Amino acid sequence: MDKLESLTANAVEIVTIEELKEILKKSKPKGYIGFEPSGTVHLGWKICTNKIKDFLECGFDFTLLLADWHAYINDKLGGDIEKIKLCGKYMEDCFAAMGVDKNKVKFVYASDYVNDPKYWELVLRVSKATSLARVKRAMDIMGRDESEADRDLSKLFYPAMQVSDIFYFDVDVAYGGMDQRHAHMLARDVSKKLGKKPPVAIHTPLLTGLQAGGRMNAIEVKMSKSKPESMISIHDDPASVKKKISKAFCPEKQVEGNPILEICKFVIFPELKDKSFLIDRPEKFGGILEFKNYEELEKAFVTGLHPLDLKNAATTYINQILEPVHKYFEKHSENYNKIKKEGIISV
Repeated sequence: MDKLESLTANAVEIVTIEELKEILKKSKPKGYIGFEPSGTVHLGWKICTNKIKDFLECGFDFTLLLADWHAYINDKLGGDIEKIKLCGKYMEDCFAAMGVDKNKVKFVYASDYVNDPKYWELVLRVSKATSLARVKRAMDIMGRDESEADRDLSKLFYPAMQVSDIFYFDVDVAYGGMDQRHAHMLARDVSKKLGKKPPVAIHTPLLTGLQAGGRMNAIEVKMSKSKPESMISIHDDPASVKKKISKAFCPEKQVEGNPILEICKFVIFPELKDKSFLIDRPEKFGGILEFKNYEELEKAFVTGLHPLDLKNAATTYINQILEPVHKYFEKHSENYNKIKKEGIISV
């Protein structure tokens, strides 16, 4: 797989592909993604960690921002900055547990640079280069409604800070889920006015929550730690995974908004590499089914594969994916135990 194919795999949007081709000619291009430290990490993060690994394999100098001050503005963890920072340390472990080489990425906290006057100069310049209406439209990057800025002025700082992060790190590629699109597009627009290079934006999909119900706005129904019954934590044991998947929305023959098919497409198949997806059924029910790619599986589902068979197979593969994560935390439990003790995540 060449670099372009690797970076575009599982992506739902590249802005723009032509610019990305030029960036890949650089010997050491820069990439970045930002996360708010705010609680339990769920299965959807596998999409991000796999893409981060793609960036590293393609020779990128990659920054992973643990945006603690952004999380503070967004009222995460009760606005307790110390708890947010502690959660950031736990998240570093989560990335390592899911296969990201901690020695090859730069973990940066907003706390590391908020005292730099040059950063705040960028925030002001970005703010002067856009309008209040545009900033409010970008507030969905933080999962907030525009009206919330009327009660808390700091909420308006958030989009300008996120755009400034991109320029401060001087990145060539800004990566994130589709929920970060407005910030990346704002950065591209503002770059022209500030004389900065426009970041290429790569967006991967958001996993739909297990109880979402299909055909709804992807951002509104994404898998989220705020809805524990509708998400699979990376710490869930096999029995919990089986229980959650068994109750998940998965109507016969429906593809759109089907969280089980999404997990197969965006999480399981990338892990299989060149191996087939197997559905192990008793002989009296048809025996083992083999699918060499996701398209074959989807076609079989549309033409009558039973949801229970799909769920049982997905459960097996999810537990296989989570097994090394659990083993990692058995050996590196310090930060995980601390955030449990602080009540940052429920056990």
